[in-house]
Amino acid sequence: AEVRLSRRRWAVVLLFSSYSLCNAFQWIEYGSVSNVFVRFYGVSAFAVDWLSMCYMLAYIPLLFPVAWLLDKRGLRPIALAGSALNGLGAWVKLGSLRPHLFGVTVAGQVVCAVAQVFILGMPSRIASVWFGPREVSTACSLAVFGNQLGIALGFLVPPVLVPNVEDKEKLAHHISIMFFMTAGVATALFILVVIVFKEKPPHPPSQAQALIQSRPPEEYSYVQSILRLLRNTNFMLLMVTYGLNTGCFYSLSTLLNRMVIQHYPGEEVNAGRIGLTIVLSGMAGALISGIWLDRTKTYKQTTVVVYIMSLVGMVVYTFTLSLGSLWVVFVTAGVLGFFMTGYLPLGFEFAAELTYPESEGTSSGLLNVSAQIFGIVFTISQGQIMQHFGTKAGNLFLCSFLFLGTIITAFIKADLRRQQANLESEQT
Repeated sequence: AEVRLSRRRWAVVLLFSSYSLCNAFQWIEYGSVSNVFVRFYGVSAFAVDWLSMCYMLAYIPLLFPVAWLLDKRGLRPIALAGSALNGLGAWVKLGSLRPHLFGVTVAGQVVCAVAQVFILGMPSRIASVWFGPREVSTACSLAVFGNQLGIALGFLVPPVLVPNVEDKEKLAHHISIMFFMTAGVATALFILVVIVFKEKPPHPPSQAQALIQSRPPEEYSYVQSILRLLRNTNFMLLMVTYGLNTGCFYSLSTLLNRMVIQHYPGEEVNAGRIGLTIVLSGMAGALISGIWLDRTKTYKQTTVVVYIMSLVGMVVYTFTLSLGSLWVVFVTAGVLGFFMTGYLPLGFEFAAELTYPESEGTSSGLLNVSAQIFGIVFTISQGQIMQHFGTKAGNLFLCSFLFLGTIITAFIKADLRRQQANLESEQT
C-alpha cells in the first residue's frame, strides 16, 4: 500500500489531547482542595478520596469491553463516546451545589470515570494509526501530554477558584463557577470531535500500519490477542512495572493536598502549585522522552534510567517534605515529576514495540488496568499509613515499590517487533 502522511494528523492528536485534558482535570479537581470539599459536603476525607479513586475503580471492569469496541469499531466511535460522557459528567456535577447533594457529585464523577475508560487507551493507537515511524513516539507523548496538562490545571485552578471561605453559600458560588467552566469546555470539545475527528487517514502512515490494515478482519480474534499478550513475558513484566510507577503517581496526586497541609497548614494554594510543578515537569519529561525515542529507539535503556531516577526523586522528596522550606519541596517535587510522569508515554510506546502486531489499544489498556489496581491499593494503604504513622512513612511505602519496579524493569528484554517490521518492509 502507498505510505503517506496526512496533514490532519496534528489536528486529531491535538483534539484528543484537549478532551483528555478536560477529563483529567475533573479527576483531580476534588483532591487538590480536598479539605474544602470535606467541609462543604460534611463528609470524611476518605469519602472525598474516593472521588479520585472511582476513576481507577471504573477502569478495571470496563477496559475489556471498551478495548473490544476500539478493535471492532475503530477510533472515531470511541472518541465520540469519551468526549460525550466527559461533557455529561460535567453537567451532572452542576446539580450538586448544595451540602446535602454529595451523592449527585459522586454520580457526575462516576460518569467522568467511565469517560476516562474511552480515553486512556487511545494515545499509542492514535500515534500508530496517524503518524509515521519517525514521529510515532513524539505523537504518543503529545497525546499523553494533554492528560498531564489536565492534571496540572486540576492542581492549579481549583485552589484559586474555590478558596477556603467559611460561608457555605459563597463557597457554593465559587464551586459553581468551576463546574460551569468545565461543562462549557467539555461541550465545546465534544462538538469539535464530531466535526474534526476521523477514523484513519486516507493512506497508512507506515509500512507496519499498512501490514496491519491489509490483514483480513476475520483473521483477528480479540480473545486470542489477549491470550498472546498474557503469554508475552516481556510485556507482563512491563505491565507490572508500569502499574507500580503509575500507581505511585496516582496515590501521590490524590493525597498531595493532605501531605502538604499537614506540614504547612493553610497552604492550600501552594499545595496545588506543588502538584502543578510535578505535572508540568513531567510533561517536559514526556516530550523529551518521546523525541529521544524517535531519534535513538533505545526503549529498554531509557525506561531503566527513567525508573531509577523516579526512585531517586521519590526518596529525596520524602526526606525534604518535612524540612519546613516550601521552595525546597517545589524543587524536589519538580525533579520527581520530571521522571515519574515522564515515564507514562515511555510505557505505552515500549508496550507497542514489544507486542506488535497486537492492537495498541489492548496493550495500553492492560497497562492502565495494572496502574488503576496499584493506584487504588497504594492510595488506600498510603492514606492509612499517613493517618497512623505520618507522611514520611507513607512516602517510604511508595519508595519500596518503586525500588521493586526498578529491579523488574532490568529483566525486560528489548524485543522491538514494530521496528523490525518497518525495517523488513523497507528492505523488501
